[in-house]
Amino acid sequence: MNTAHIGKVTLVGAGPGDPDLLTLKALKAIQAATVLLVDDLVNPEVVKHAPATARVVYVGKRGGCKSTPQAFIEKLMLMAAREGENVVRLKGGDPFIFGRGGEEVEHLRAAGVEVEVINGITAGLAAATSLGVPLTHRDHAQGVIFLTGHAQKGADAPDWRALAATARQARLTLVIYMGVSSAVRIEEDLLTGLPGDTPVAIIQRASLPEQRHAVTRLDQLAATIAREELGSPSVIVVGDVVQGVAAASETPARFRAA
Repeated sequence: MNTAHIGKVTLVGAGPGDPDLLTLKALKAIQAATVLLVDDLVNPEVVKHAPATARVVYVGKRGGCKSTPQAFIEKLMLMAAREGENVVRLKGGDPFIFGRGGEEVEHLRAAGVEVEVINGITAGLAAATSLGVPLTHRDHAQGVIFLTGHAQKGADAPDWRALAATARQARLTLVIYMGVSSAVRIEEDLLTGLPGDTPVAIIQRASLPEQRHAVTRLDQLAATIAREELGSPSVIVVGDVVQGVAAASETPARFRAA
């Protein structure tokens, strides 16, 4: 045990899955790590950049699956840092976009541990880009909202009805993470403020060779997910920015492999 000094923790965004989308700064951090705590959705090819002497601990967190408790992960980071280790917390996507990075930073800083955050390409951006869909467009969307499809810690589920009204009035794209299991409710509530023919794309495992996606309309969202057997991890993109992809399909809900 190295008790000469307190180590450092770096929260590193590993990106959406494609290892080529890793940033240079993230690569350097991984290569300098002595301990890596790795999320479930991180591509194994990314982990290969770690030194052979580094200790790798897998701390998977997946919705609907057995997961490592968040408190235990924070305890591991703190213990390793106090042993003088150079700790990398390797997360899928971006640490600050539904990655609990904010909670971890607060916990570590409160304990007097130095923390750095290195951004990664978030899945919502990569998913849209994989279909050639811009999340903002001067003709179709003046902004974008990233949101989760289920309730967060201590909070209610998103107010989809209010979001629908806002999205229509302000011309915003909705990018929904972790929304497959709530697709029926999301569809019903968004239809209170958005037209049924609003274009929608569902992208599963964005940026990876096994990526699958379907393009449909809002009033067929849940049916399309069920028919095409699209599951987690998936991103749902709602808005007129998707319409070019929908127009390229032979039928509105046609499944297409990426």
